[in-house]
Amino acid sequence: MTQVKICGITNKEDAMCAADCGAAALGFIFYPHSPRYIKPTEARKIVGLLPDDLVTVGVFVNEKPKEIKKIVEYCGLDMIQLHGDETPEFCREFPSAQVIKAVELKNEADFVYAKSFQVGAILVDSRHAGLYGGTGKKANWNLACRIRDKKLLILSGGLSEKNVAEALKEVSPAALDINSGVESEPGKKDHAKLARIFEIIRASETILEDLPIIFKKRKL
Repeated sequence: MTQVKICGITNKEDAMCAADCGAAALGFIFYPHSPRYIKPTEARKIVGLLPDDLVTVGVFVNEKPKEIKKIVEYCGLDMIQLHGDETPEFCREFPSAQVIKAVELKNEADFVYAKSFQVGAILVDSRHAGLYGGTGKKANWNLACRIRDKKLLILSGGLSEKNVAEALKEVSPAALDINSGVESEPGKKDHAKLARIFEIIRASETILEDLPIIFKKRKL
């Protein structure tokens, strides 16, 4: 199955439900202005309860490298998702395979800039009203298809049970990042929606082939 990351985890019940449904990774948002913000102390508790093979991702927005590294070690996280205005130079502060860079693709200039990142994967999302993610708005699938041919692609942006099958068919990303589309309210997942979207993803995949593995455990 295409790897799926459920992002914006704020409590252990949602984390365990996502794991049981088949998530490959969980995302914890350490951006205080996000409605899905979680304190490192709470994230650490949840991480300690998760199955050993589940990948944990820390999501940061324009944070200092020193603070990112501190939280990653404290919480025992596997990967880093940089979801702000971080530059290619900033990303080189970390092992490239460990980094996911989120971008919004609106035009040719955005596409060219996204290609310049030497990271483990590019996550295509949609920004709206000053928010860096979790907006529920659909990303630009046409440009996502183009970046997919250059970089490992994680597709995000308004994915839900209504459009995830179409997204898999039209974009064929290496992985999916789902957040607001499986929520009852910001920061609280709807467990029925989680179950249904995973059922749809499994039923939508008709091509059996080796897909690239994006979400990987960090070697300690």
